[in-house]
Amino acid sequence: MKLSNSFSGALRTFAYFLSSGTHYQLKGVDYLNLYGDEPSAIELAYAIFANVIELDNDGNVLNAKYAEKRAVDSIRAYCDPTFKVEPPYEQWEIDLHKAPPMKDLI
Repeated sequence: MKLSNSFSGALRTFAYFLSSGTHYQLKGVDYLNLYGDEPSAIELAYAIFANVIELDNDGNVLNAKYAEKRAVDSIRAYCDPTFKVEPPYEQWEIDLHKAPPMKDLI
């Protein structure tokens, strides 16, 4: 089974705006240095995005903007300790799931 085109498009768009420093929800937040200096902060944002995003039975993304908001709020909170994520994250949103094996299965 492959990921849907809808999910692929949502992930690509999120990755582009996040890594280019132009994500509209992070205006005024100096976060691009996290890519080299604090990659775990970026890792967590992508994990949140992947954990929160929902697909229908046909693979269409239902909540891309909400998943983005939850993800970028983690970066904003990391860069600005006065920022409070609302509602606070639930454990399932911030779980870092097991990485795949070092060798492909196919």
